[in-house]
Amino acid sequence: MSPSPSRIPALSLAAALLAGIGASGALAQNLTIGIGGSPTALDPHFYNASPNISLTQHMFDRLVEQDAEARLQPMLAQSWRPISDTVWEFKLRPGVKWHDGRDFTAEDVVFTIERVPNVRNSPGTFAGMIRAITRAEIIDPLTIRFHTAAPHPLLPTELASVQIISRHAGGGAETEDYNSGRAAIGTGPYRLANYRQGDRTEFTRNENYWAGPQPWARVSYRFIANDAARTAALLAGDVDVIDQVPSSDLERLRRDQRISLYEIQGLRLIYLTFDYSRAENPVLVSDNEGKPFTRNPFHDVRVRRALSMAIDRNALADRVMEGTAKPAGQWLPPGAFSYNPDVPVPRFDADGARRLLAEAGFPQGFRLTLMAPNDRYPNDARTAQAVAQMWTRVGLRTEVQTLPWTTYAARNARQEFNARMGGWGSVTGEASYMLVNIFGTFDREKRRGAANSSRYSNPALDALTERAAATLDDAEREKLLREAVKMVTTDEQVMVPLFQLVNVWATRRGFVYTPRMDERTTAMAVKPAN
Repeated sequence: MSPSPSRIPALSLAAALLAGIGASGALAQNLTIGIGGSPTALDPHFYNASPNISLTQHMFDRLVEQDAEARLQPMLAQSWRPISDTVWEFKLRPGVKWHDGRDFTAEDVVFTIERVPNVRNSPGTFAGMIRAITRAEIIDPLTIRFHTAAPHPLLPTELASVQIISRHAGGGAETEDYNSGRAAIGTGPYRLANYRQGDRTEFTRNENYWAGPQPWARVSYRFIANDAARTAALLAGDVDVIDQVPSSDLERLRRDQRISLYEIQGLRLIYLTFDYSRAENPVLVSDNEGKPFTRNPFHDVRVRRALSMAIDRNALADRVMEGTAKPAGQWLPPGAFSYNPDVPVPRFDADGARRLLAEAGFPQGFRLTLMAPNDRYPNDARTAQAVAQMWTRVGLRTEVQTLPWTTYAARNARQEFNARMGGWGSVTGEASYMLVNIFGTFDREKRRGAANSSRYSNPALDALTERAAATLDDAEREKLLREAVKMVTTDEQVMVPLFQLVNVWATRRGFVYTPRMDERTTAMAVKPAN
């Protein structure tokens, strides 16, 4: 796995502790969090998206936890080991209770694994995390073995993304049953009190949590899409913690003695990709007179390379993101396992972009619509507008349409867009997570391409990814993954990487936050300062 990242300078812990002196005992019992991303369900298997995962982790534990720097830690599994090349054995933690008092056992784990790939209407499943498992074998109530068709050294890392649900509460349950609270019975540190989709979720402390009770008796987890409103709520004391701190507010907040900032290099790439599901009659693209194309121009690698060359990533990072992002040519930061040093950040070359477009048969360019969310990622709509201006300068007359995340995600999953903005956090800390889920050929039976909304398909890439996943030797696996990274980003230009986010949180005096590379925003990362 990747080495620990270096942290970006932030207010020191000592300063935050001093700022918290005098906080009342009553304050330490309640916590209000304001988040920028919009969760779409309480079902922990409905959508592999960070806002959903952050929300449901309050109620549901995993077999394996990842700490703030993506290192594996025991959770519901106390230990795990390979007992052969194709069998992993997990020893479960004894004495764990569900919120309703019943015992957690291996039966619940098997039930979870069976349910994950079969959630109805999911816009992006977790099936890729269990794709290697061919059989789950219960040895005893606290021992389970996972059989795989080939060696799969990443299985513990992948299972860190799968939240465990109960067989007795989840049997026959649909996503609506989790949203209503009927099936929302977990082993996690908080119990559900109330859920209002698109607004807020209320939690109460699980006093019998196996790891000990959390410091917060009640947590209010609020969705505040507007950046200015989120900052204003923090300054007014309406919330205690916010994520996705607006870059335009950073300097002001740094000077405010009532506020502490916590920052870390993240694992999320913001990128652009295209529709590969239609070779003919593409959507949201036309010639300069508005006449629809019969062929999809984005199927031509020269067009995709031109679009990438036309983007000034330094300008995006410095001006749009105001220093809270780093230009990227691939999806992992330098130093991460399988980062490819031979894949540079693409050089801005407007003239080269025009030449490539002419070679591809578009000397006068064409019209297109760039789709983006407007409440999911920091400065997402602003970034889309900036990219559109850059593309327009090289002859691609670009219109931008932005949508709220809940609408955008559903339509994107139905292939209703062509050029679109995406974001992906490689929480495993290595390249295969994106290779399997975003670039792997969509195949429900093989549990591959679960988030491949563009429907890109390359059998050679699939084979290379599977070969890497089955390679036990770390050095050889990294070599194969680096080859796959180059295939995606340089050889095929499947997507256009823009930048990697720096994750930033802000807290009021009296609260300390542990910043996470995976950008999860949870009450478990917040502690009283005194």
